[in-house]
Order: sequence, then structure tokens, then C-alpha cells
Amino acid sequence: MKNPFSATAKALRTIGTQAKVALTGTPVENNLSELWALLDWTTPGLLGPLKVFRDRYARDVESGQDPQAAERLAALVRPFLLRRKKSDPGIAPELPPKTETDRAVALTKEQIALYEAVVRETLAEIGRSAGIARRGLVVKLLTALKQICNHPAQYLKEQGGTIAGRSGKIELLDELLDTILSEDGAVLVFTQYTAMARLIEAHLTARSVPAQFLHGGTPVSRREEMVRRFQDGEAPVFLLSLKAAGTGLNLTRAGHVIHFDRWWNPAVEDQATDRAYRIGQTQPVQVHRMIAEGTVEDRIAEMLKRKKDLAESVLSGGEAAFTELTDAELADLVRLQVSPR
Repeated sequence: MKNPFSATAKALRTIGTQAKVALTGTPVENNLSELWALLDWTTPGLLGPLKVFRDRYARDVESGQDPQAAERLAALVRPFLLRRKKSDPGIAPELPPKTETDRAVALTKEQIALYEAVVRETLAEIGRSAGIARRGLVVKLLTALKQICNHPAQYLKEQGGTIAGRSGKIELLDELLDTILSEDGAVLVFTQYTAMARLIEAHLTARSVPAQFLHGGTPVSRREEMVRRFQDGEAPVFLLSLKAAGTGLNLTRAGHVIHFDRWWNPAVEDQATDRAYRIGQTQPVQVHRMIAEGTVEDRIAEMLKRKKDLAESVLSGGEAAFTELTDAELADLVRLQVSPR
């Protein structure tokens, strides 16, 4: 429905009715056109045609260039929206507190060497490219750098190589898990990369840490069994694919949520965190977001925070926004700003 050009949206618009109600947990996930699609169906004409809405409101709000644009749009749509959050008074008073922490980690010497080499070689290639080819190279660069920040073995596509001692994130993960498990706690570990989850799974197996991994290919019956084992305390570490397991699961035994890497918008991360922080949770929840300091992850984290603060909405289209940066802006985004340990 949030895509006005989808077959579902087109079919819904053909149904005649006296009243329409749209129910969603994320009215804006990628850009403000999604909000337009919902309101243009429930209240046709309120925001005008999509092109007019983009020109009059969306571009200024999404870019942050006009702080009053968000206020004008909010005032216009407020009478037609009923928003409720778990944190609102009286909605879920039984929910315990939630603490969110950004955990800065340092790159290893191997990660630094890989990071600098990829930046140097890919920026030179981008400088010689244009159009779609250039956009593709930018996405490829960002993906490679995020993988290097996770672990060299992920970027290098190693099979069966050494995992310990090569990644600052793995070192921090070990420290967190040692503390959590010593207190008989349980933890969810989210990553957007199946390959990285496999590496973590192998690493934890080598350390005799009981863990299980749920991903997009996990059969429904197996998913239900894994959830039961986690909730019953049989497997206190639950590795989860962010997109495959970010919704629809009740994992309230977890008192900790670790985001091993960052997705392109905070709404997806929040939905993943809500597998643990939901009605029925009785213990405080601590959220740990791992960020490789001085890298592109640092700058992405800053951008995501600005987007989340601005009208509490996700106001751009993920990595697509980065493909339009100039060469100089892109170089500043990916420049490494740390020294070897």
C-alpha cells in the first residue's frame, strides 16, 4: 500500500467505501512518498498529486534544509493521524526501561589495510565513471567497507579461516557475551549479512558458546522450534538475519539486543529491537549498536540519528541517497580517521 504504483495499491483504489482506515507500525520507512500513498488513499486530495507533494513538502523535509517544512507538514496531517507508541503514558505502563548505547570499536591493522586499499582503488574508479555505473560503484564501495568493518573474512569470502583476533567487533562481542552469559542472561545478535552470521556462529561454536542462527531460508517449523528453545533458555545466544527475523517474533527472554552492523534506516533496526522490547517483557532491555570508529559507519550513524530526530521519521531512501554525493563528498564520507592499534 505504501507503494502507490503497486498492484495492491491500485486495486484498493478501485474499491468504493464511505470510510477508509490504514493501520501501520511504520507509516514512513524509506521516504515521505509512503506517507503520501497512505493518506492519498484514506483522504484523497489532502496532500495533492504526488509530484506537487514532493516539490512542496517532501524534498525540503527529507533534506533538512527547511526546518519549518516538517512542522508545516505535521500540522497538515495531524488531524488525520492517530499515533500511539509503547512509550506513551498509559499505553504499556508495565514495560521496563530500555537503554540504547553506541559501542565504538577500533579496527585491527588488517582491517585498516583492507579499508584504505578499497577506498583508494574504488574512488579512483568512481572518478572515471558516470551515471548508473557510478551509482553501482558507490553502492559496491559502501558494501565492501561495511563488510571490512565487520570482519576481513567476510569481505575476503574466506571459508574456514581464522576468526578470532582479526576484528574489533568480534572482540567486543566476546566481551559482551561473557558478561551477559555469566549473569544467566540471553541475547539477540542481529546482522544484515548471512555470511557474517555464519562466521559468528562458527566462532561461538569454537568457544563452546551455545547459539543458533535464524535466517531467511529457515523453515517455519524450524523457526518455531528455535524460538521455543530460546524462550526456554536452551540456547541463550540467538543470531538473527535482520531482514528475515526483524518482525513477527516474540523473544522476550532476551535482556540484551546487539546490532552487529547498521542497516540503512533506523525503523528496521527498531522493529528488530522490538522482538525483545515488547509487551510481555519484564526485564530491562539493553541495546548495543556496534560502530567501527573513524569509518563510514561513524558517518552513517550520524546521518541515521539526524533522520530519526527529524520528525521521528526515516526521511531518505537508504544507500540510494549516498549514490548522489559528489566525488569530494564521497571521499569525505569513506575517509578513514583512525590510527592502527
